[in-house]
This record gives sequence, C-alpha cells and structure tokens, in this order.
Amino acid sequence: MKYIGIDYGDARVGVASTDLGGTIASAVCIIKVKGIEDAVEKVSEKYKELGGEALVIGLPHTTNGKNEYRVERTKRFAQMIGERLSVEPRFFDERFTSLEADRYLSEGGVHGKKRKQVLDALAAQIILQDYVDSQKA
Repeated sequence: MKYIGIDYGDARVGVASTDLGGTIASAVCIIKVKGIEDAVEKVSEKYKELGGEALVIGLPHTTNGKNEYRVERTKRFAQMIGERLSVEPRFFDERFTSLEADRYLSEGGVHGKKRKQVLDALAAQIILQDYVDSQKA
C-alpha cells in the first residue's frame, strides 16, 4: 500500500510518500498554500499524482497532550480532503517531529533558506515513517 504523509500548516504543507510496499517513507515536497481550501485542492492533486492509496496526517498535539486550535484546524483539513478524495484519513501524533527534523538538518549542516524549504517535508517523512513502523508492531 502506498501511503502519503502530510504535515499540515496554514502556509506550507509538507508531503512525504512511501514506496509501493508501504515500508520506507521519503520526503517529497513542500506545498505553499493560502488557507485551508487551497491546501485541500493542492494536496489532493499531489496525492493523486503520487498514486496514494492511504493518507496519514500528523496531528499536532501540544507537549502536554491537550488539543488546541491547531488540532481542530488539522481535523477540519482532514475532513475536507477526505471527502474530496473519498478516503478516510489516518492520524498520527506529530509531537516533536519538527524538533526531530530540525535536529537532523542541524546535524547535516543545512541552514538558512534551504532549511525552511525542507523542514516541513522532512517532518512529514518522520510522521509517515513513524506511522508505518507503528503498523508493523
């Protein structure tokens, strides 16, 4: 099964994809968006282009586990894109993925504009790989 992973944000959406066997996640791209409707349209197009069969969306819980505005906004995005694609989005806790992605980029010496261009896609990759790994357990 080919999974598509999403790190949703109001301005940028990170996209990742697995191999056809659904075991290894790779960062694909960052999509610049202007609001939730634009995000749904552009991410739907990318999902179809990549041949997605399942959609995994990072759920941005706070470090103390409380649901806040970002969680509700992400759930709304998931509902809208799920209806558009006729798929049932799966959620995965994305807590600390941006910090992990930031650490990887620092260790790799990626800074400045280049860092901003890959951070969300790398976060999507981490979310998706963690999800895929959790399904094997």
